[in-house]
Amino acid sequence: MSAFNDIRDYVAIPRVLSLKLSSDGSRLVSAVQSLDPDGTSYGTALWAIPLDGEPPRRLTRSAKGESAAEFTVAGDLLFTSARPDPTVKDPTDEVPALWLLPRGGGEARQVASRPGGVAAVRTAGDVVVFASDVLDGEEETEAERRKARKDAGISAILHESAPVRYWDHDLGPGRTRLFAARLGDGDRLEDVRDLTPDPGEGLRDVSFELTPDGSTVVATWRVHLPLGQFRSELVAVDVASGERRVLFADDRHDFIGPLAVSPDGARVACVRERHTALDVSARAELWIGDLATGQGRACAPDLFPADLAWAPDSSAVYVAADHQGRRPIFRVTLDGAEDGTVTRLTQDDSAYLGLNPSPDGRSVYALRSAVDRAPGPALIDVATGEITDLPSPAPRPEVPGTLTEISATADDGATVRGWLVLPEGASAAHPAPLLLWIHGGPVGSWNDWQWRWQAWIMAQRGYAVLMPDPCMSTGYGQEMIDRGWGDWGPRTMADLDAIVDVAVARDDIDAERLGAMGGSYGGYMANWVAGHSDRYKAVVTHASLWHLDQFAGTTDTPMYWQREFGAPGSDRYAALSPHHSLERISTPMLVIHGDKDYRVPIGEALRLWWDLQRVGAEAKFLYFPDENHWILKPGNIVAWYETVLAFLAQHVLGQEWKRPESVA
Repeated sequence: MSAFNDIRDYVAIPRVLSLKLSSDGSRLVSAVQSLDPDGTSYGTALWAIPLDGEPPRRLTRSAKGESAAEFTVAGDLLFTSARPDPTVKDPTDEVPALWLLPRGGGEARQVASRPGGVAAVRTAGDVVVFASDVLDGEEETEAERRKARKDAGISAILHESAPVRYWDHDLGPGRTRLFAARLGDGDRLEDVRDLTPDPGEGLRDVSFELTPDGSTVVATWRVHLPLGQFRSELVAVDVASGERRVLFADDRHDFIGPLAVSPDGARVACVRERHTALDVSARAELWIGDLATGQGRACAPDLFPADLAWAPDSSAVYVAADHQGRRPIFRVTLDGAEDGTVTRLTQDDSAYLGLNPSPDGRSVYALRSAVDRAPGPALIDVATGEITDLPSPAPRPEVPGTLTEISATADDGATVRGWLVLPEGASAAHPAPLLLWIHGGPVGSWNDWQWRWQAWIMAQRGYAVLMPDPCMSTGYGQEMIDRGWGDWGPRTMADLDAIVDVAVARDDIDAERLGAMGGSYGGYMANWVAGHSDRYKAVVTHASLWHLDQFAGTTDTPMYWQREFGAPGSDRYAALSPHHSLERISTPMLVIHGDKDYRVPIGEALRLWWDLQRVGAEAKFLYFPDENHWILKPGNIVAWYETVLAFLAQHVLGQEWKRPESVA
């Protein structure tokens, strides 16, 4: 039986999240997420992926899970976990600590802990650097101050700059700092010291790496500016002294992760992202800079880097970047006569992440997925581009249908392409109802496996699913993003209409039974579609933007929004806010939102729901008090799919409404 037949079977599918290769190329590990025994949450564990064809082997087991794997030079495995330490009699709050699993086997031991937990970790030689959340004030009293705050029931946080929250969590009262330590002969890390004792908000959402000799940390650093603005620089922190110097800074750009230091320790690769404006669109490019001089340059301007890694001889960088509905691996040569040359390494339809070049330079290990392929480890031959799938700790489910590619010519002559998922049995004699799924972003692409918006669940129930890449999608050059900048609704709508027209002209698609769905920016477009078209029988809008003036100041990052749209009340808000088309909505709508969504605050859904109520529109509201921008808890995922399917069955298929048992 298909894993997509029962939603509960689907949410129980293990998921490969990451990939990490040891420095000598002998060991490969992955973090795997799977359903906990009680079925109400997910946990993670580390798995070894043998390179000799043997089956994968689970390395860690604890109720709290393990993540952030990092190999030491000796081949031991560092990871973070909130598992209890058996050597501590009276453990405090269960926050992640740093653990070490010996290469030769045996029990893992805790090697470092902090009152605010341990987040990301990096190591080189005998040097270890990790990030931790730290309260302002005396470090020696931090644990007591945290306990006193908790015991007193105090949650108040006084802010003096924006932002105050991010995605699904509040910021503060602690701030991220970096700590350096040494791997010694004892059970714990030695010489643990604070590298960044007064960072302010500089290390918020930090990405960092160590130079191969362990002497320098390269990290992103946030600089706050007047009027609620900030930019991200790249800095170098001397591990011995803590001295910090700016490597790359620009008033019109952010320098962000992913980032990587070259094996020879001379250069750093990162992403340079330009600041947008009313007439300046989003653009991200590979940035290569010299660690000694701070001089740098942009390379491969047509690539939006999603992941990157240096070749072992430091002559090139491997970049995973969206391209025509895929995410291939590219090789960007940086030295010699071919300096700047971009070569596509993988030629298949897959999307790649987690790049790990082998030490001998012959191969790249990576996670390989596609719209019809769950992520799993793969080996790519650098010379030939040949791809070999490795044994996966989470076998890929077989999809119930076929995937095909379609394209259309928009009204301005641009080509709009997308993926069309077809259910088994779709034919001229039995045409399938069609669901239009609009991706989020808006700067993004449908090109890899989706755990949260899973088209194959719909295919299992007889629907075809169209997943188009309209304007502002990545992988089609800067012009595709420029086409829709500041023109979200009308330009995107025209692109969607063009490719939907092509899809419904097929004889295996039922042109009379159409539904539209989207989340985040896709939710914005679902609202726009509802107010500007009557061709769809149902619209599902998830985490959606409705009243743009209201949204602009309540989202977690008003700065980014207002760079493109201007101050609230400007003409762009009036032209592009979906709420102005309320009176024209005649399509039944399912509104979905999580109360902990800080990117698109719940006020957007409440306002939309009330507006639909007061004009008498046919609608339902699926509300998740404990979820954020996406629905992540297993039981809630079941409720999400079952409610969406019941709503679509009622309005697209014309069946009687059946309230799912999974919702109250």
